[in-house]
Amino acid sequence: MVSKRRLSKSEDKESPTEDASNARKPPLSKKTKKSHIHNEVDENNSVFIQLLKTSGIVLKTGENQNQLAVDQIVFQKKLFQTLRKHPSYPRIIEEFVSGLESYIEDQDSFRNCLLSCERLQDEEASMGTPYSKSLIKLLLGIDILQPAIIKTLFEKLPEFLFERVNSNGISMPRLIISQLKWLDRVVDGKDLTTKIMQLISIAPVHLQHDFITSLPEILGDSQHADVGQELSDLLTENTPLTVPILDVLSSLRLDPELLSKIRQLMISKLSSVRLDDLPVIIKFILHSVTTTDALEVISELREKLDLQQCILPSRLHASQSKMKNKGQTSSSGNQENSGQDCVFLLFDVIKSAVRYEKTISEAWIKAIERTAPMSEHKIFDLTMLLIIYSTNTQTKKCIERVLRNKIRSGCFQEELLQSTFYIHYFVLKDLCPSILSLAQNLLHSLDQSIILFGSLLYKYAFKFFDAYCQQEVIGALVTHICSGNEAEVDIALDVLLELAVLNLSAMRMNAVFVKGILDYLDKMSPRQIRKLFYILSTLAFSNQHEGSSHIQDDMHLVVRKQLSSTIFKYKLIGIIGAVTMAGIMAADRSRSSSLTQRKADLSNEQYTQVTSLLQLVHSCSEQSPRASALYYDEFANLIQGGKLAPKALEWVGQTIFNDFQDAFVVDLHVVPEGEYPFPVKALYGLEEYSSVDGIAINLLPLLFYQDFATDGGRTTSQESDHKLVSPLCLPPYFRLLRFCVAGQHNGNLEEIDGLLDCPIFLTDLEPGEKLESMSVKERSFMCSLIYLTLNWFREVVNAFCWQMSPEIKGKVLTRLKHIVELQKILEKYLAVTPDYVPPLATFDLETVDVIPQTSTAVSTKIRKQGTIGGRKCKAGGNKTSSCDTFSKEDGSECDPTPSDRGHLEKEFKKKEEKTVSLQNYHAFFRELDMEVFSILHCGLVTKFILDSEMHTKATEIVQLQPPELLFLLEDLSNKVENMLTPSIARRVPFLKNKGNQNIGFSHLHQRSAQEIARCIVQLMTPMCNHLENIHNYFQCLAAENHGMVDGPGMQDREYHLMSSCYQRLLQIFHGLFAWSGFFQPENHNLLYLALEVLTNRLKQRELDQPLEELLSQSFHYLQNFHCSVPSFQSALYLLRLLMVILEKSTAPAQKKEKIASLARQFLCRLWPNGEKEKSSIPNDELHALLGIYLEHTDSVLKAIEEIAGVGVPELISSSKDASSTFPTLTRQTFVIFFRVMMGELEKTVKTIQAGTAADSQQIHEEKLLYWNMAVRDFSILINLIKVFDSRPVLHICLKYGRLFVEAFLKQCMPLLDFSFRKHREDVLSLLETFQLDTRLLHHLCGHSKIHQDTKLTKHVPLLKKILELLVCRVKAMLILNNCREAFWLGNLKNRDLQGEEIISQNSQESTANESEDDTSSQVSKSKAVENGEEDEASDGEKEQDSDETDDDSD
Repeated sequence: MVSKRRLSKSEDKESPTEDASNARKPPLSKKTKKSHIHNEVDENNSVFIQLLKTSGIVLKTGENQNQLAVDQIVFQKKLFQTLRKHPSYPRIIEEFVSGLESYIEDQDSFRNCLLSCERLQDEEASMGTPYSKSLIKLLLGIDILQPAIIKTLFEKLPEFLFERVNSNGISMPRLIISQLKWLDRVVDGKDLTTKIMQLISIAPVHLQHDFITSLPEILGDSQHADVGQELSDLLTENTPLTVPILDVLSSLRLDPELLSKIRQLMISKLSSVRLDDLPVIIKFILHSVTTTDALEVISELREKLDLQQCILPSRLHASQSKMKNKGQTSSSGNQENSGQDCVFLLFDVIKSAVRYEKTISEAWIKAIERTAPMSEHKIFDLTMLLIIYSTNTQTKKCIERVLRNKIRSGCFQEELLQSTFYIHYFVLKDLCPSILSLAQNLLHSLDQSIILFGSLLYKYAFKFFDAYCQQEVIGALVTHICSGNEAEVDIALDVLLELAVLNLSAMRMNAVFVKGILDYLDKMSPRQIRKLFYILSTLAFSNQHEGSSHIQDDMHLVVRKQLSSTIFKYKLIGIIGAVTMAGIMAADRSRSSSLTQRKADLSNEQYTQVTSLLQLVHSCSEQSPRASALYYDEFANLIQGGKLAPKALEWVGQTIFNDFQDAFVVDLHVVPEGEYPFPVKALYGLEEYSSVDGIAINLLPLLFYQDFATDGGRTTSQESDHKLVSPLCLPPYFRLLRFCVAGQHNGNLEEIDGLLDCPIFLTDLEPGEKLESMSVKERSFMCSLIYLTLNWFREVVNAFCWQMSPEIKGKVLTRLKHIVELQKILEKYLAVTPDYVPPLATFDLETVDVIPQTSTAVSTKIRKQGTIGGRKCKAGGNKTSSCDTFSKEDGSECDPTPSDRGHLEKEFKKKEEKTVSLQNYHAFFRELDMEVFSILHCGLVTKFILDSEMHTKATEIVQLQPPELLFLLEDLSNKVENMLTPSIARRVPFLKNKGNQNIGFSHLHQRSAQEIARCIVQLMTPMCNHLENIHNYFQCLAAENHGMVDGPGMQDREYHLMSSCYQRLLQIFHGLFAWSGFFQPENHNLLYLALEVLTNRLKQRELDQPLEELLSQSFHYLQNFHCSVPSFQSALYLLRLLMVILEKSTAPAQKKEKIASLARQFLCRLWPNGEKEKSSIPNDELHALLGIYLEHTDSVLKAIEEIAGVGVPELISSSKDASSTFPTLTRQTFVIFFRVMMGELEKTVKTIQAGTAADSQQIHEEKLLYWNMAVRDFSILINLIKVFDSRPVLHICLKYGRLFVEAFLKQCMPLLDFSFRKHREDVLSLLETFQLDTRLLHHLCGHSKIHQDTKLTKHVPLLKKILELLVCRVKAMLILNNCREAFWLGNLKNRDLQGEEIISQNSQESTANESEDDTSSQVSKSKAVENGEEDEASDGEKEQDSDETDDDSD
């Protein structure tokens, strides 16, 4: 049984006041309804009351409901018929209405008429609706009464406008207006609209709101336009009614122009509206958007809408009040909550719009994408991209693309991201899964700036979101770390480290996830292991916490397990982990806890833990020289950071000092005795020592004991009371010693300065004639001895380069000179010791990573290398291939032509030069610290020679010579390339070990790229000095030789040294200015400093110069060096440097022509021959420089025509095998020129927009002229294959010829369609020229098939297809211009490149001869242009997906 009083949903919406009244009055039983006859209104001869009673309604007095005895529809029908059939109709209507007016003068009676009636009949018997309407609503349903009743209501309503709500909660104005809702028919809609709008204009604000929102339920569709116009007028006058008016306008059917006008008004007011009104306004704007104006509206919306101004003040006020009254609720807190609620509603509206309206989401993405890089992006832009990314899965790829482009261009920086999370974190926290997904995808990028942005997403998600999201962030980072991708692992560990510093307590809660990474240690590099243990040690030992004991226990277990392993890989992990742990445990907390002095140094318990852990590492590593050396290096790095507590540092320093002295230092007068293979001598001493007090480094004896101990035991009577230490540990041990001493004495090394000038026990190292008579073992021993000496000197230079004393600086320069001399000697030994593996100098890596390449050691192996070509590069494990070595040293290509290989063999056969490059042995030298390059400041250093009474006896000038300068610049250049050049720009051979490129830079990688860049900027002044000195050197040399390239002095060693220094300096400058970090805001100041150094070389320093001025002056300074560039490689680096400077300018067009001019000068210059080969121009560098010229010249077509039309004919007719205009264009380099010109020509014509009929006549003529030039250039180039018909040239011709014809079809043919009638002669001339070129391409296809060259024939099907399309397209163009009769077809014979007819065809072709349609079309002034085509359907169908990007490397 259904409840007897149930209202439907629609009525519930219509009359909430009626429902409230009905709910207030409990339903009467049936018996009561039938017997309830009291409280009736007396008739008093009122027509109104009589007619109602006759029709079925009994009026009641007081608070009793009027009673309806019949069904509502029956009542309305009976009353209508009674009135209609009344004798006095239509006067009876006036009497009826006047009776109503009299009756409702009583307020209670009026209220009863407005409230629903009580039904007397059973609901089950009712045929109508299951609810009762009010008397007024029933009367309004009668058409003949409706106008008069409405008039009466509107006359009555003003009486109640300013009355308060009754005690029973009934508002009479609302109740009266509710009678007009949802009428079945409105007799006079216009009159009703007028009345209600007049009422709205005089009503109080709170009633205006209700009246306006009721309009859609009162008015018919025909009145929507009028109401919309009046509401729009009201909108401009009355701002408080904005929300209800927009709410109503969204529900009305309005003219699009009116909607657009209102929308524009709202957008203009966005900056001044209340935050509470924003959701409704934005909803109206978004719902009124159409496909055509979506982009425009969204662009305006994002410009005007600034949520930062709305939210930030309340956030700041609330945060300040929270700091003052922590734990108490304040009004500002409520204000913040209300503001957050409004923003929630706003973003819900936007989410709904972008989720369900594809037009809006696409327009929003486009609006953000089209925002100029110069204009500032808002936090709202980034928030919207994240919202669209999370709500619309179809746009994810598009959002990622936009984000990547904005990040690369520097529009989205860390500051913007941080502000976005700070202001909208309560909106973004619901998007956490999508944000983490986006961050994960960004971390897979190869661009460092994009990877950094992805890491920042993780960082701020952890900082601003709740504990659950923090756990998800840690889980995602751990996944990246365990992925095995080196870049991902590095950045994820960096983020974890930042999070540990940012919020240590939150990280401790998630430590169990981080701890799980310990299972993946064997897949990490030493640098990554170091980071991981640093993170875990920070969680375990920083600010001792009760919950961190389990992390400490696990770490101790892992470290002890790894240290006890006999496999070096795992022992390495244990050493790195233990030293890192000790560093955190023994950290110097005096800086962070200055208020609590008792914690400044270690407690006894902590001191004991640290020393016992370090002793454990020492005891576990002392049996292995590599492990010991690694321990010393790791410990030295720890002390270098300066974070060790004084108590621990003192203990370490004393232990190390004593042990080093016992192990490596001996008295000079005690000459080692024993059966050594070579006489022992004290060499390389810098002071005159007396035989009593002098010391020496005991190197040769220690190395002898290590290498020869296996040949029948010790051969000397050395005392056995102390253990011998491997000489391998000498450099790392000294590094540890000098950091300990420097830490204890504030950087002063006087205590150990004797080690700088003390001699070393060696033997005569100069090989001389005895080299041939040495055994292999003796040569290997000498190589190891030199290596160890070199590494000792390198560490000595690292240690004492800091010292400011002129005498010390002079000695450091002398040691640098010794290093350069020893390297030359070492090259001679290595050349005759091919299988020698040097002792390691870097110990935190696997042995297999650093096996040196031996294919370059002996000249007799060159023949084998030439035979197998580039495949030899795998023989050396993971080192640089031999081809790479030649490209760096000699400047030849990695894939030499047969003539080049023969040349190489001849060169090496000549004298069988027994030298080898040390390029492949860099991992076996100790790394130079960045501080060493302060030596570059030393132009001249005076060394004082003192007598016995400490008086100056003499002075000796020590100057930085070219060999030492080149040595420093080469090392610095390698460091810049490793740290500042993005990994994507470095050429890493395929399948090469991922860590190989970082070998030998372990100390460097402990610094950030920003620190390295700062160091380079500080060195720019001395480097500019050296660059200018070398520039002057070459200027003077050129003046002496009167500009002759092969003049005297051009081939000596000093010339090549200076040339190499020149190139290295430009390389370093290029690496610095090409650093992507300059785009980050925090590094802008560094860029200014670097540019100021260059600018100040030209003029006196000026303060606050704008960036553009600095860039312009720097460009001008650097371009002045072009006249003295000694080599082609240096010229290329100078151009690249100028291009990098130009990229940072906002007006690059002015300097672009200068770069093109310089590039042309370099192409037109005759370069001197290289040091070891005939040609000094490597092919790849020529390719790059020619590409730069054609990219920057103002007219590519003119430049190509000049080279192909002037330079190439000169080459063909020249007896010197080179062009006189372009000396770099020779028969060997022609293929490079041809490839670049064809590629640039095709790229240029692709950029020409296809013309349209709407374009002006001038534009048509300009484009037609441009295509005439392009086709002429193409014709010149394509005809060169008749002279230069080598396979690479033909391959280039087939590849780029097809691409050019394809571009002609797409870009030029539409232009010819509507240019044919006005420029008939020009079009015919163009097609005639192009027809000859396509015929030659057709001949080239035949040539390729005759020679059965697969590399050429794979391009034939696609080329034939595009040539066939050209024939059809020309025919279509003629038909379009009513010249169909000018087109005819004919047979075209197959010919070879020389024009000879091909008599014999392939058997397959001959069988299909009938199906072939060899066509030719010709359109001429009287006929047509001929286009030769051979239609081979079989070939065309076979290879539709031919590799279009393949290029010839020959």
